[in-house]
Amino acid sequence: MTTQELDFALDQLGERSIRSPMRAARFVTDADRILYHASLAEVQPYWERGEEPPQMTMAGPRRRIHFDPGATKAGIVTCGGLCPGLNDVIRALVLSLHFHYGVKSVYGFRYGYQGLNPAYGHRPFMLTPESVDNIGQLGGTILGSSRGPQDVGVMVDTLVRRGVNILFTIGGDGTLRGARAIAEEIARRKLDIAVVGVPKTIDNDIAYIQQSFGFQTAAQEAHTAVESAHAEATGAPNGVGLVKLMGRESGFIAAYTALVDSMVNFCLVPESPFTLEAFLPALRDRLQNRHHAVIAVAEGAGQDLFPPAATRDKSGNVKLGDIGVLLRDKIKEYFDFVGMEVNLKYIDPSYTIRSIPANAFDSAFCLMLGHNAVHAAMAGYTNAVVGYWKDAFTLTPISMAVSKRKQIDPDGWLWSSVLASTGQPRDLT
Repeated sequence: MTTQELDFALDQLGERSIRSPMRAARFVTDADRILYHASLAEVQPYWERGEEPPQMTMAGPRRRIHFDPGATKAGIVTCGGLCPGLNDVIRALVLSLHFHYGVKSVYGFRYGYQGLNPAYGHRPFMLTPESVDNIGQLGGTILGSSRGPQDVGVMVDTLVRRGVNILFTIGGDGTLRGARAIAEEIARRKLDIAVVGVPKTIDNDIAYIQQSFGFQTAAQEAHTAVESAHAEATGAPNGVGLVKLMGRESGFIAAYTALVDSMVNFCLVPESPFTLEAFLPALRDRLQNRHHAVIAVAEGAGQDLFPPAATRDKSGNVKLGDIGVLLRDKIKEYFDFVGMEVNLKYIDPSYTIRSIPANAFDSAFCLMLGHNAVHAAMAGYTNAVVGYWKDAFTLTPISMAVSKRKQIDPDGWLWSSVLASTGQPRDLT
């Protein structure tokens, strides 16, 4: 790709004329950059063409900021499905605004973008260090959440009416698209309001972001389900443990879960197609040789086995066929047909995983994402999402983050490691 195709230039509201109130901080400048590519082979063509390789802006506190902290009001929304760490991000935003910058007015808008539409009657409440003190110990989000778009003009009117200078949107692809629409309407009106996103997706599928919060907790909890499936499978003759995990278009949770303890024998993900005609005989071979099998399947895998979907949810996502139930039933039918006894146990831990508190790593990760979102907003960056790339915190234009889905490369190292761990055939079609 060319430098023009990988354009990480950020929108900024204007001059930074105010000295940051932060003390003893490790300040960064706009010249601090993170290379998008990691290998010399990827960077070399840019040098040969006389171009600078694509670079991301490093996140972090700036010495001079755009907003006057004493006159600044901020708002926070959480949108989409639940995810471990939502409350940790809320807490980090509030504490950083209050203690790092002295911003005292922070609105918590209820139930996602609905909270910015007065027609729903969701009154916001003031978030303080005291009110967010222990919320990281809770699952879900104290603000509530919802799916679906709202009228952009109405939402911006709400921000103006309440004097909000900064809006933090915590959510995934759909939330970020909504944030981009809000930022564009703000720019059209020439308003001095920053919009900064924090990437929340349990599927870890946001483009140009190495990792989103909640993913590590999800993988850890998914492994608990796989352990149960393994115990069930090895505890009965020809035992089969089938676990359905989250992953609409990207199978990262299933893939990383398969690498833990090598308990998974078949990992089925959206990025690697399979057919029942190939998978079921392979499962039979596994049972004949080892007498048990554990299957981890991402929810978006095998969707070509269903009729084309005709409906979408409020976020605009196509409603998926239930691959877990289909596999459960097809496995039973197949082994009845071939006259081979199996003992199948089906586990779907999806909502359990979504609603638990973040683990220690994710909690710390959420804190750093929240802090860096505040630093970006106070410096006047807008229409941006705080991210993580090559083990550094970055700022990425929302337009880039929503330009595609991050997916497993079927020819990459991760999938090769999964195949080596499971022993499943590379081709299941």
